[in-house]
Amino acid sequence: MTAAQPVLFVPHGAPTFALRPGAAGAALITTAQALARPRAIVIVSAHWDTAMPTVGFADRPETLYDFWGFPEELYTLRYPATGCREAAQEVVAAIEAAGLPVQRDERRGLDHGAWIPLRLMFPDVDIPVIPLSIQSRGGPEAAWRLGRALAPLAARGFLVIGSGNLTHNLGDFQRAGRSGGQTPAYVREFADWIADRLAGRDLPALLDYRRQAPGAVQAHPTDEHLLPLYVALGAAGDPARIERFHAGIDDYVLAMDAYAFLPDERGDS
Repeated sequence: MTAAQPVLFVPHGAPTFALRPGAAGAALITTAQALARPRAIVIVSAHWDTAMPTVGFADRPETLYDFWGFPEELYTLRYPATGCREAAQEVVAAIEAAGLPVQRDERRGLDHGAWIPLRLMFPDVDIPVIPLSIQSRGGPEAAWRLGRALAPLAARGFLVIGSGNLTHNLGDFQRAGRSGGQTPAYVREFADWIADRLAGRDLPALLDYRRQAPGAVQAHPTDEHLLPLYVALGAAGDPARIERFHAGIDDYVLAMDAYAFLPDERGDS
């Protein structure tokens, strides 16, 4: 019998987060150390975007360096995870059972949105990792529905992790990298709006964030880095508690907030 797992949303920041994890990294490490051992990890990264939900079946998913112009040291880091075809097939079956289309990818590796937080949280690399793609063209509602399909897996001991960022404006990030400066007001305003709506379980407002949230278009010129939050929210079902276990800002413009969606404890599944 395997204990039900929480569902997590974690930041992956800039690639240099792997070298300078700071307070956000410490929070991820502490949270991971407190978890019961999961059967497998389903990682949903903002950096794997496909037209249809796609599940990775690679036996040894490659560490992908899907970035450029960063310190050479980053390109020497590896996360030699193993996959698990049986667990991957359970992910496929859960998505099919929800009436959603799904594809398999036999070769997909782990992009930096996946391996950077996993390397911090699970450094022993002893838990199977199953990557799952997002579909940015579907927006928040499609991401939430994909997450709902995964809810039975969390109850069966799969750890579902959405990896993105609460704010992600690449232009502002590049400008801050060149000239520094102050954090724009929208960064914390947007992150706090999300926190308030999550605390209030206000799903309609969250799904309509681009019209309702302050600074939404500045915070996310495109949706993809926020969509893993909606997958996590859907996968949590009706969580007993929503815990914002880190709130902070890196590189002036990246809100590094992290959330745990905690199940009720009515017993093992």
